[in-house]
Amino acid sequence: AVPSGGAGGAAQAQETAEDADIGLNSLRIYKLSPSPSFSLINKEKQDGSKYPELALEKRLDREQQSYHLLVLTALDGGDPPLSGTTELRIQVTDANDNPPVFDQDVYRISLSENMPPGTTVLQVSATDQDEGINSEITYSFHRTGDVFSMNSKSGEITTLRTLDFEKIKEYSLVVEARDGGGLAAQCTVEVNIQDENDNSPEITFHSLAEMILENAAPGTLIALIKIYDQDSGENGEVNCRLEGEVPFQIISSSKNSYKSPVPKLCTLANSGAHSPHWETAALAALV
Repeated sequence: AVPSGGAGGAAQAQETAEDADIGLNSLRIYKLSPSPSFSLINKEKQDGSKYPELALEKRLDREQQSYHLLVLTALDGGDPPLSGTTELRIQVTDANDNPPVFDQDVYRISLSENMPPGTTVLQVSATDQDEGINSEITYSFHRTGDVFSMNSKSGEITTLRTLDFEKIKEYSLVVEARDGGGLAAQCTVEVNIQDENDNSPEITFHSLAEMILENAAPGTLIALIKIYDQDSGENGEVNCRLEGEVPFQIISSSKNSYKSPVPKLCTLANSGAHSPHWETAALAALV
């Protein structure tokens, strides 16, 4: 057996052949079948007997070829020479010369906020061309907080707590895969948090008039109403109207801002095109 990745020039002595003849008819030389990876060196002991030594010509790669078949021939000095052959099966043993490789350098996933803890985010996967313990992979986070959990064997990532779009909109996780021989690789997991309509509008009054003259002209400004919603996109867009039959109106002056020429009203605001959230606020003024 020869280890994968072994340096060229390494040599191993092989078993010798036996020849009952003596003198010129005795064993003279060994020959090896052609091979780009191995060569044969004929050696001689102090007593004059010959023995073969197999030399490695280049580094072997078990992942490309796990074994080599060679034919060793022993020839004597007769005329014509007699010979004997044996087959050499050289097994290439594994060395941890391959790091893990992820099937993607970057994983991207979108996840809705408010999903319960334990929700599966995704599963990363890495492979290793080595064998045995050298191919066994353990997954871990290179760095992370208390938001996600990693299954060290399967590579599955799950949430540890409920995610909130309004607090953090995206996460970038560095995942490490390490084989049993200590070689490691990394990939990045980008988690994009999608907004849900989980916040009600907030209503505040500005420039509020506490008293209104009875002969005030139509369109007189009574209050400036500011409405804010923490959600984004359509979920953060608000509509405002008055509750009940009142001889007053509410006018949009800018995005999420309204003005009202009314002595007493109940203002309603809703956000989101789907499953809207409602908020109400009352305003009183003396005529």
